[in-house]
Amino acid sequence: MASQLIQQVRVIDPATAMDQVTDVRVVDGQITAIGSSPAQEEDALIDGQGKVLLPGLIDLYSHSGEPGNESRETLESLLRAGRAGGFTRLGVLPTTTPAIDSAAMVADLQYRRNALAHSQTLPQISIWGALTHAAQGESLTELAELAAAGIVGFTDSRPLQNPLLLRRVLEYAQPLNKPLAFWPCDRTLVGQGVAREGDHSLIYGLPGDPALSETTALATLLECVAAAGTPVHVMRLSTARGVALISQAKAAGLPVTASTTWMHLLCSAADLKTYNANLRIAPPLGNPADQAALIEAVGDGRINAIAIDHRPYTYEEKTVGFPSAPPGVIGLELALPLLWQTFVATNRWSATTLVQRLSSGPAACLGQQPPQLQPNQSAEMILFDPQAAWEVSSTTLHSRSSNTPWLGQTLQGRVLEMWTG
Repeated sequence: MASQLIQQVRVIDPATAMDQVTDVRVVDGQITAIGSSPAQEEDALIDGQGKVLLPGLIDLYSHSGEPGNESRETLESLLRAGRAGGFTRLGVLPTTTPAIDSAAMVADLQYRRNALAHSQTLPQISIWGALTHAAQGESLTELAELAAAGIVGFTDSRPLQNPLLLRRVLEYAQPLNKPLAFWPCDRTLVGQGVAREGDHSLIYGLPGDPALSETTALATLLECVAAAGTPVHVMRLSTARGVALISQAKAAGLPVTASTTWMHLLCSAADLKTYNANLRIAPPLGNPADQAALIEAVGDGRINAIAIDHRPYTYEEKTVGFPSAPPGVIGLELALPLLWQTFVATNRWSATTLVQRLSSGPAACLGQQPPQLQPNQSAEMILFDPQAAWEVSSTTLHSRSSNTPWLGQTLQGRVLEMWTG
């Protein structure tokens, strides 16, 4: 019997609104007691003073390099990055090569994950199946076959440009009872834009991507949802007007959830003055007013979850001019410490709010049971030290890639241990 006693740790669990310093006992991967507990002879003692015990974090969607682009990321390095960042479950997008658009591809990725089962502390994966063949937005995949293969939901992770196909997706997928995730973006309006259109794109001389590219596509999606009644998840919300449209849809009772990425909360177009190619993401960083609206909506729950959208690229791919760089950054190892220091340590959000948006919020969007810190529950949790300092470098990161604007900087906050039950 393996018994651990975490002593005097701050326990935060949004499911029960718990936020208190206490002891937690774990026996054979199960939480057996929460509360003052004398140490037993068989206990392995863990000093929890100054540390925080949280439910395991859940990432809605991130990109795996494997199969097809292992130079960027292998499945193992992705999972190790997730573990280092406190994520016990990772949503893997169908953006592999080839795309995850068949039951065979789902089985292949599950086999690859199971082959890593020698390490019991690696996160589990939730596999997204492509809506269309090769995720190209032209013809529907065998949705029922993919659903039976065990996917978590459907998405192309790319904008679906054909409104008629969108309508058909909502009709055909409804009886399958799987989450549908869409990135609202009209590529014809994006044009050559690489920065959100506004004062900063003009000042920095970067081609602008208007907010209309998001909001026109989002309005179309919401109208289709209103007609079909099929629940959807809106990915990568990035504009103030997008927040307003989601708020109106929710107020009208539409079955809609939404997420934004951690980068859109921490940075804005004002930060592009450095022309750092690691700030080139899609959708682009919003203007300061967009960032403020997203922060407010995450804080009050109109945005249900914070996604990481971890997207690795090699050094050579990102070491180009800003407009030429492929959009995307890594984030699994960086999101929790940076979000905690930016919003919790400054009292802009409660710790419970942040944890909810990174754990039980994503679980609800996926239709999953969230991890809970309660007796007789599986110990799916992490021990986090908000004060631990570490330098972000290619040697300290577990990801195979290091495309992040925080490279070379010292961060405060690190996950010390993970339990996966």
